[in-house]
Amino acid sequence: MVSRFEHPAGGYKKIFETCEELAEPLPATVIGRIPSFLRGSLLRLGPGLFEVGDEPFYHLFDGQALMHKFDFKDGQVTYYRKFVRTDAYVRAITEKRVVITEFGTFAYPDPCKNIFSRFFSYFKGVEVTDNCLVNVYPVGEDFYAVTETNFITKVNTDTLETLKKVDMCNYININGVTAHPHIERDGTVYNIGNCMGKGATLAYNIVRIPPTQKDKSDPIEKSKVVVQFPSAERFKPSYVHSFGMSENYFVFVETPVKINLLKFLSAWSIRGSNYMDCFESNENQGTLFHIAKKDPGEYMDLKFKGAAIGMFHHINTYEDQGFIVVDLCAWKGFEFVYNYLWLANLRANWEEVKKAAMIAPQPEVRRYVIPVDVHREEQGKNLISLPYTTATAVMHADGTIWLEPEVLFSGPRQAFEFPQINYEKYAGKNYTYAYGLGLNHFVPDRICKLNVKTKETWVWQEPDSYPSEPLFVQTPEGVDEDDGVLLSIVVAPGSQRPGYLLILNAKDLSEIARAEVECIIPVTFHGMYKP
Repeated sequence: MVSRFEHPAGGYKKIFETCEELAEPLPATVIGRIPSFLRGSLLRLGPGLFEVGDEPFYHLFDGQALMHKFDFKDGQVTYYRKFVRTDAYVRAITEKRVVITEFGTFAYPDPCKNIFSRFFSYFKGVEVTDNCLVNVYPVGEDFYAVTETNFITKVNTDTLETLKKVDMCNYININGVTAHPHIERDGTVYNIGNCMGKGATLAYNIVRIPPTQKDKSDPIEKSKVVVQFPSAERFKPSYVHSFGMSENYFVFVETPVKINLLKFLSAWSIRGSNYMDCFESNENQGTLFHIAKKDPGEYMDLKFKGAAIGMFHHINTYEDQGFIVVDLCAWKGFEFVYNYLWLANLRANWEEVKKAAMIAPQPEVRRYVIPVDVHREEQGKNLISLPYTTATAVMHADGTIWLEPEVLFSGPRQAFEFPQINYEKYAGKNYTYAYGLGLNHFVPDRICKLNVKTKETWVWQEPDSYPSEPLFVQTPEGVDEDDGVLLSIVVAPGSQRPGYLLILNAKDLSEIARAEVECIIPVTFHGMYKP
């Protein structure tokens, strides 16, 4: 799965440039044949506005949320995009400056105010962004564009109109929720976020949002906390981007990357920090693995620990013979990978991009196996008896169970990230295939497929082409796990039609079709296929 190409021309810089939204959908030029079962929409979220007036945004996760949509109808494809009308976006456009502090960009007080007004504006508390540039997912019959704060934004996925800003704090004890919920077949949504727990200590709540209600009421109003995980440090919760869920268990991986809450609350208001300033690493913690029963929710007070990793995306989690198998995309060490995702780094010349990646944490696809039934008399021996994995779990004298992973893929500075599976049929189940975006020194330049059982790999790649997260869509009546297609937005800056939707056969990553448009499409993070 290692990249075959270098990028000396720096075409990747184009995916980090501001674009305009479209007044109406653009018809795409189709090459190949669109599968007849594709009749819905591909929805994607990412940054589209990288500066406001003379003020730039500095981090990859700062640009204002732009929603993209490729519609399929009768073998034809159209492309449309529109900025989400969040408070952060509307106020920025109105005042022609950064008004709300983003992940790596501080919003300075209005220069038109007098010195006293500016001084007191520092002491109004933290104004949390609603810039929902990360993902979109369904809740009941509605759809929400999301980031990682307490705010989610209801959108119309047909027109891309912004409908409503929702504060999750009004319904549950949560400071923010991830952009990676788990959604069951009946529409039940599970998510995780940090919260204030018992004894004025930070903790992490798993939240359940029920499916569509018979009385058509809003499911969010019936949100409930299912179970709570403790935090290793009282006022320094770990950064959490996703979590694992099998049929009967939740898995929370507590990494050494911490949010210093006191710094967040004090330094922010006094000297004007951004979110990135409040992260730090606990070099001694390692990585903690927490498990809880799902129904009824019950935290299992077992101490599972491994070497320090950064982790953003779980691939899949399933149970087998009394063990929980946890597959994830890891970054070795305790340093925060987001330190390397400043836009200045990503827009640098190719040789500089490579130099930065040389000192950054190194990526691996890993499998951890957690034993559910643990006995203290089993100290010193490997507790894992699954025949198909080399992952181990060994109990130490203090009762801590040390986890060593099986490496499913590793390539120097070659990440398998933004993972996807046949989620509808294999989420939480023993599975075989994962699909991902290949990062070459942080530059997205290929689409990958990984057999997690045999470690066999497949790659789609073209020169000077920059794809996005591949989404799997099952073929109707498909029998095999990989009977389906992958959908990805690709940018090829040197082409006449530089943006296109790519459709690959999920079996072998051979191209089925592409739908090209005469405009550049900036980077997108996550999204969904809406049938």
